[in-house]
This record gives sequence, C-alpha cells and structure tokens, in this order.
Amino acid sequence: MTHQHGYRRVPDVDRRKWQDPEAILADMGLKPGIVFMDIGCGEGFFAIPAARLVGESGRVYALDSRSEAIAKVEYKAAREGLRNLEAAVGKAEETVLCRSCADIVFFGIVLHDFADPGRVLANAREMLKPGGRLVNLDWKKEHMGWGPPFHIRFTQEEAVQLIKTAGFAVGTIKEAGQYHYLIIAKPLKT
Repeated sequence: MTHQHGYRRVPDVDRRKWQDPEAILADMGLKPGIVFMDIGCGEGFFAIPAARLVGESGRVYALDSRSEAIAKVEYKAAREGLRNLEAAVGKAEETVLCRSCADIVFFGIVLHDFADPGRVLANAREMLKPGGRLVNLDWKKEHMGWGPPFHIRFTQEEAVQLIKTAGFAVGTIKEAGQYHYLIIAKPLKT
C-alpha cells in the first residue's frame, strides 16, 4: 500500500509488531466517557481501539480525506458493533467537526502529511474543550526503510514550534517506541 506522497505504508498487521495502539491511547489518558478525535485516521488503526476504550459513554470522531479509508473505518466499527464512532470524509485543513467538544484531538503519524499543518492545528484548537489535549504522535526524523520520506518528516523541535505557533502550550514530549515521538499540548487561554 502506498501513501499520497508515494511512500510505502506498513500494513496494519505488521504495524502492530512495532506500534501498540491500545497502549498509546491508554498512555494519553483515553478512558470511558472521553470525546476523542482522530484526524487523518486512515483505516482506523487508532480510531477503532479508541472507540472500544471510550465506551458507550464516550465518542470517537474519525476524519480522513480518502473516502475508501473512511469506508473501511465504518465497516470495522459496524462489524464490532461500535455505535460511538462517527466517521467523515474531509480535508483536515477545511474541517471543524464541532466546536469546543473534544477532550483529545489526535494526530497519529500524519501531521507531516497535511498541506497546511498550521491550519490543521488551528482547527484542532477550535474543536478542543477548554482543558482538552492535543496529542501528536509522529515519525522521528531519521532514515529508515519505511514511512514517509526523510525530507517531509518533522523533528520534535519543528513539531513543537508548529504546535506552539498554533496557540498551544506543550506539556509533554517523549519517545513512543523505536520510531516515533509523542507530544501532548493544551490550548493557551485566549
């Protein structure tokens, strides 16, 4: 499977060998009752386990620009009987799913893919509740045999600067396995 930038994606079955979505989601504080947004959700690698974790009292919104990816998310959710997941086709630069409604807005290894990451982060800020959290999981800027090309990856410092410029205070930066870093931020009060 290839990505819009032409790089090779790792199939989800293989991806689970080096990335545990349930552990990552639990580490960011996902629990029953949370409203979670997975922006650039792909085929639901994080959205489906998130819907399980937030339970019937929570809600998951999954957004992707590719209709075939959203169709797969909807199929997986229906197959598992997950009625708390709402999937939508749209560009993250142009889409605000709701205002001040999300506890967590999550970017799972996609921030480097957006045409205008600053606009995407501004939209995330609009969707977050006061006190909500932005979580960015992304590829380390290192050469490796898969994932996005080196030249489009953000270093942790570049990602932090983008997030701060969009009106967030960065709280936590840590490694998330061998290939990724995780940044957690909160919107600055206006």
